[in-house]
Amino acid sequence: MNVAVLGTGSVGRTVAGTIGSLGHEVRIGTRDVEALMARTDDAPTFAEWITTVTSVQAMTFKDAATFGEIVFNATSGTASLEALRAAGAANLAGKVIVDIANPLDFSKGFPPTLSVCNETSLAEQIQAAFPDARVVKTLNTVNASVMVDPVSVGGGEHDMFMAGDDDDAKRTVESILRDWFGWTRVTDLGDITNARGMEMYLPLWVRLYGAAGTGAFNIAIVR
Repeated sequence: MNVAVLGTGSVGRTVAGTIGSLGHEVRIGTRDVEALMARTDDAPTFAEWITTVTSVQAMTFKDAATFGEIVFNATSGTASLEALRAAGAANLAGKVIVDIANPLDFSKGFPPTLSVCNETSLAEQIQAAFPDARVVKTLNTVNASVMVDPVSVGGGEHDMFMAGDDDDAKRTVESILRDWFGWTRVTDLGDITNARGMEMYLPLWVRLYGAAGTGAFNIAIVR
């Protein structure tokens, strides 16, 4: 499958690298490819990292979205709408957008607040801005390493959630979660408004991270 991953931070790299290693062709999207390749403030740099992964190439947001049959939004939540507009509504129309971003606002320091909450969510804003796309919120409640390797925490005995308005899109995303990343416990919370709860969990997640000293944890629903 041809897959677009928008966003070149740790989440985007982890997801893109994992999908590429499964044999899919991946295009990782950014605003300016030349500037990205010249950056030296990460370790490893993006230019160094991309030489180590399989079937992944860097493109502009627009070119990556055009290429992808399915699109992962792994951009910073406060910049997601801008990035998706750069990708182009026509290039997203009809496609599943797997929204794994969080609207974390670090403008007042740490811990971050949410730039949107309660009456809407980032996922809802994306769906409203791109009504011809099929947005499914998922994976935003864990860190990057757990997204693609749930077995690394508790043997995989914990839960992933998803929310979206399109049932066919959610079936596609559930297959990706199970078959590509190894999730065995996936809970469909319902329509896209349920992304509010998924995103509003993040302030608690940040504090749990501080208490545990690691992001290698997740929620397990016990009945």
